[in-house]
Amino acid sequence: MERRARLRSSTMIATTICALAGPAGATDDGEAAFRELYRELVEINTTLSEGSCTAAAEAMAARLRVAGYPERAVEVLVPANQPKDGNLVARLEGRDAALQPILLLAHIDVVEAKRADWERDPFKLVEEKGFFYARGASDDKAMASIFTDSLIRYRKEGFRPRRTITLALTCGEETSRIHNGVIWLIENRPELLRAKFALNEGASGLLDENDRPVELGIQAGEKVYQDFTLETANVGGHSARPERVNAINQLAAALSRIASYQFPIELNPTTRAYFEHQAQTAPSEVAADVRAVLANPPSEEAAERIWSRNPSWNGTLRTTCVATRIEGGHAENALPQRAKANVNCRILPGTTIETVQEQLTRLVADPGVRISLQGDRGITAPVPPLTPQVVDPAKRVAAQIWPGVPLVPTLTPGATDGRLLNSTGIPTYGLSGLFHDAEGSRAHGRNERIRVKSLLEGRRFLHEVVKIYADAPD
Repeated sequence: MERRARLRSSTMIATTICALAGPAGATDDGEAAFRELYRELVEINTTLSEGSCTAAAEAMAARLRVAGYPERAVEVLVPANQPKDGNLVARLEGRDAALQPILLLAHIDVVEAKRADWERDPFKLVEEKGFFYARGASDDKAMASIFTDSLIRYRKEGFRPRRTITLALTCGEETSRIHNGVIWLIENRPELLRAKFALNEGASGLLDENDRPVELGIQAGEKVYQDFTLETANVGGHSARPERVNAINQLAAALSRIASYQFPIELNPTTRAYFEHQAQTAPSEVAADVRAVLANPPSEEAAERIWSRNPSWNGTLRTTCVATRIEGGHAENALPQRAKANVNCRILPGTTIETVQEQLTRLVADPGVRISLQGDRGITAPVPPLTPQVVDPAKRVAAQIWPGVPLVPTLTPGATDGRLLNSTGIPTYGLSGLFHDAEGSRAHGRNERIRVKSLLEGRRFLHEVVKIYADAPD
């Protein structure tokens, strides 16, 4: 009897997993339709220079309307005087209007891509040797396609969630200094983004050298992006009559002092949880260094060693400031009158921009070097808490698709639109279910790609986990 019960239980578990994952090549979950949607969205050029987010938003809106969404539930919002920077907001209405919605956020604009630099046309989706190649194949049209597809499938399934599911496909994440759709919506239609919490890009899964999944990330928090300009100005003169003070030398000395400095190690709950996981899974010598970094006080020597193994770890542990551009002088035979450099800082949550600027001033220790903010002031936002309501459904669905693969908290050293929502009080988490190897997706680079298997598994993961989130009570 006990053996038969175990067999029945095993059969039920296997049936659940198969129902979720589906057999290889299955199309009963609408895979063929998803591939068509994904191809359409990827092949609409949405670069700043030549593309149109509005065209992409309208294409996805059309698909939602065909699926049965009423006009009032699907809005394409185009800023005045920016006809190509449209955004899409769509809603699957919930049963309980008193509950806050779940927000699904993805950007549909992409980084520029020159045909001459790519092996294939960057705006034609190519499936080759188990990968999809195209600009935006991963960043971020993979999640945009998955979220749109899920809303279509929920409608087809007759799923009516407890709380509303809001989809926001926005324009300008890659070119925020020129225009950003999330900022525009916050300023003009904030009610559309109202949510209990949001899912966004910002974390993926990691594959080992044999393409086996080893960890799935869930991102909570990100660093603040801030550029600073360092500038020197001298009278100049003839290069045959050197002066004691030289604008280029002065700037070079300032940059050298910044380069030799490391901001202190600072851990928050997200980064501590991340490194505690690494201490359990890394090779023994690396794990020992990770534990030394987690100690109080942290070991700077150990931090230096793990930095050499993984530069991203150093970016996760501390605020970083690096020189990224430099210019100066006006003639080969003249003393420079001016020299200027850009220093790009990625600032940990909880550290103010003013604190970093003050530290740069102390390091430079030269009143002849002027330090000023470059561009827009970075947006600071708190680290959203990884509550059981957020973590447990992700763990549950992940365990069905990738048994034994842990869910690992991460903080991104880069920048996403999540910082904008977090700053307004909407907790925003990076959760995709999309796995990459150590090389990553080549996002922003040549020959951007994503594994076909990873895209389809991420689609299954997000479809199921969003259903759980949307049907949960407060």
